[in-house]
Amino acid sequence: MAEDLPQSVLFCCDHNAVRSPMAEGIMKKLYGIDVYVQSAGIRNDLEIDGFAIAVCEEIGVELSRHRSRSFAEMEKRGDQLSSFDLVVALTPASRAEAESLTRFYHIDMEYWPISDPSGQGESRENRLDAYRKSRDEIVKHLVERWGRPA
Repeated sequence: MAEDLPQSVLFCCDHNAVRSPMAEGIMKKLYGIDVYVQSAGIRNDLEIDGFAIAVCEEIGVELSRHRSRSFAEMEKRGDQLSSFDLVVALTPASRAEAESLTRFYHIDMEYWPISDPSGQGESRENRLDAYRKSRDEIVKHLVERWGRPA
């Protein structure tokens, strides 16, 4: 059974270059302005991945303007972790980091183990298929958690 949307959600992964920006963009597409959504990574040492951009464009989600950011950079810009109702970690490392950073706050945490498509496949099409799989895992989690958008 789908639950009510929280007011704010932060998706996190290791570099904020593949999975968490995909989750942010897809959630914004599905649920619009009903929820404030952001994403961050443990590090922001990579730019948004071109394959992530491509597979999200296939479903009408625009990611090309996404700029990767870390937890530390997010806090510097005024998005305090304590201001989010829910933090969704998409990798084991980001789960551990988010739990550490939020241990003094009352914030709901969830872990969605989304597969890492980076470096998968030999051909362009095989790589795109790996990214589509991760994208579709994110969509599945979103719909299971909050239902099909109206």
